[in-house]
Amino acid sequence: MQALLLDKQPIAIDDLVAVSRYGTPVTCSKAGEDRVNKTSELISRWVDEKKVIYGITTGFGSMCNVTISPEDTRTLQENILMSHAAGIGSPLPDEVSRAVMALRVHDLSMGYSGCRMETLRYLLAFLNKGVSPIIPEKGSVGASGDLAPTAHMGLVLIGRGEANYNGKRLPGEKVLQQIGLEPLKLGAGEGLALINGTQVMTAIGVLVVNDAVRLSKTADIACAMTLEVLMGSNSEFDPRIHEVRPHPGQMATADNILRLTADSGIIASHEGCARIQDAYTLRCSPQIHGASKDAVAHAERVINIEINSTTTNPLIFADIEEVRLGGNFHGQPVAMAADYLTMGLAELGSVSERRIERMVNPQLSDLPPFLVKNGGLNSGYMIAQYAAAALVSENKVLAHPACVDSIPTSANKEDHVSMGTIGIRQTREVLDNVEHVLAIELLCAAQAYDLIVENKPMVAGRGTREAYKVIRRYVPYMGKDRDLYKDIERMVAVVRNGEIVSAVEAAVGDIRGTG
Repeated sequence: MQALLLDKQPIAIDDLVAVSRYGTPVTCSKAGEDRVNKTSELISRWVDEKKVIYGITTGFGSMCNVTISPEDTRTLQENILMSHAAGIGSPLPDEVSRAVMALRVHDLSMGYSGCRMETLRYLLAFLNKGVSPIIPEKGSVGASGDLAPTAHMGLVLIGRGEANYNGKRLPGEKVLQQIGLEPLKLGAGEGLALINGTQVMTAIGVLVVNDAVRLSKTADIACAMTLEVLMGSNSEFDPRIHEVRPHPGQMATADNILRLTADSGIIASHEGCARIQDAYTLRCSPQIHGASKDAVAHAERVINIEINSTTTNPLIFADIEEVRLGGNFHGQPVAMAADYLTMGLAELGSVSERRIERMVNPQLSDLPPFLVKNGGLNSGYMIAQYAAAALVSENKVLAHPACVDSIPTSANKEDHVSMGTIGIRQTREVLDNVEHVLAIELLCAAQAYDLIVENKPMVAGRGTREAYKVIRRYVPYMGKDRDLYKDIERMVAVVRNGEIVSAVEAAVGDIRGTG
């Protein structure tokens, strides 16, 4: 497998997903090494000259006026890792830990931090050898960078902290021994350079945005299947309707569902029926799903900018041999995008649950109660709808914006913070909930399809029939009650691995997940 150059410009979300989730090997180019070496040599010279530089020859935060002697600069950098590693809670998944390291390498390789190439090589070795530092998920306020979580990453470099390696959770020192490295001796400014940035919130954001695009496509597929089994019309997806209100996501959704239901014998079977208009959850799905697509698109734009930025402080401009102190570590852009994305994903779950209700409720459909024969003895999908409703209600709480909160830190030197890492963690949790809700809708739609064609054989649309085939490959028709949680988890796995989207796109062409 060809190694990915982590110092390239620009780097893409897909690149980071390949590294963090699928283990693509990484390296750094000669040009990247030259940038890093030039800046680190400049830092070394400035330390020898006893130049006062924030975080390199001074203390941190509100203690920035404390000057550190040249002989204490290494101790200062180790101290910042130990003192700032105050994270709390369950560890972030290994894929997030890997994304954090990949983003940190990319930022440092730009040559603005003063970090040495040796330090980058340790991070590259961790990525290539499968070392994932244990990073607690809580403890960042999303400004001055993700200090607490990234400090836990940095600890492993110096033989402290813990990491997952070969399926075991081990002390940092032991991990280094097993991959043939000595504990890293940090140079001037390197402790700060390792932790001062938005890499944790951005790492989670990379994976969430990647999955949100797939989820948005899946929502359109589920909606198209439900439209058919509820005997809805596809005339509401006529492009002329949406051209006069041309929101990008709305137009994309309408086009997706029109192609998914093309050649549907089910829809054709009730042309000219007495029903005048479908319920909003069907008729307004382009407007609802489309707004969520626009939220995904916005988050994708923000994350693409963030992963190709440097978010450290201070910034060393080696070409002019000057230092600039700024605030690129402040997570507000990511925080606001995360909160917007959370609301967008929550709405995909909300409208999906209402479509589930229409399928299981015989007063709203022509289908058997709870989509099962011999009702009463069998409960069918009754409680699946309960579960979807519970998840949707939980999402309403999780969708409260995190970025509107701020608590001053560091003796009020850092008097406004973004809470961006909290925000994107909420996004990730909402996404997980919506994956389950859509899985339930897909199961109900497939069950309804079987009940319909049993009495009157008809074919589904060009795209929906492919989705149905994938569903039935993993979950059979429910003739009588069985352990429903197993079906739901199988379906969630299929939603997550993208198999349904791939099968459908092979039949109808690419479907759009963003506006």
